[in-house]
Amino acid sequence: MIVAATVSTSDVVLVGAVFLACAVEMVEALTIVLAVGHTRGWRSALEGTGAAVLVLGALVAAIGPALVHVPLSALRLVVGGILLIFGLQWLRKAILRAAGLKALHDEDEAYREVVAEMQAVATRPDRDRVAFVMAFKGVFLEGLEVVVAVLTLGVSAHRLGLASLTAAVAILVVGGVGLIVARQLSNVPENLMKMGVGVMLVSFGTFWTGEALRVRWPGSDAILLALVAFYALISAAMISSLRRGESRSLEVAS
Repeated sequence: MIVAATVSTSDVVLVGAVFLACAVEMVEALTIVLAVGHTRGWRSALEGTGAAVLVLGALVAAIGPALVHVPLSALRLVVGGILLIFGLQWLRKAILRAAGLKALHDEDEAYREVVAEMQAVATRPDRDRVAFVMAFKGVFLEGLEVVVAVLTLGVSAHRLGLASLTAAVAILVVGGVGLIVARQLSNVPENLMKMGVGVMLVSFGTFWTGEALRVRWPGSDAILLALVAFYALISAAMISSLRRGESRSLEVAS
């Protein structure tokens, strides 16, 4: 007996959105942990990382089950609004960076900043505690964004298991790559990834907000691909427009 497994468009977009969002956040967390570990020792860095993971796990255990009992229409309206807010913020920053109006996020520079901060407290007797706090803060804050992405996307799509599995794969991939390339994180096209995440979050936010308001999307879940393409084209047009405007400003100034 052969069981045919069907994969919906929403599942594909969900996997892409969760994977990219988790990968971006974990790259930033990994940068902090590597800097702390290389500078002040791996014991404090790993202890801080482990503590942050435990706290995040407790947070998920406390909040996750409660979300299942929220009415789906209300949940999708709230989550759709949250995703639109987060997605538009990510997209705005990515567009500004791509247009040259905002400095690109440099993971090597972020690494150097953490190293400098660690070295500045190197003579203090509590430097191990400071290293622990730095690693904990970095992993917890970045991990919290991963938790928010997984819970909101997964629960709203009724695919929390798939979202959680995707997040775990993203974390393992980033962790494995981090062990191999160590400090060479600047080669990761982070701004492109953030733009992709922003486009997909806004697309999901639009879709689920419409679902909550009982909008009948043509093609059902397939409309997500059209929304992704629409927002991607709008983003590209905005980048092009901003670049032209910046070029004119430079010509006038010269």
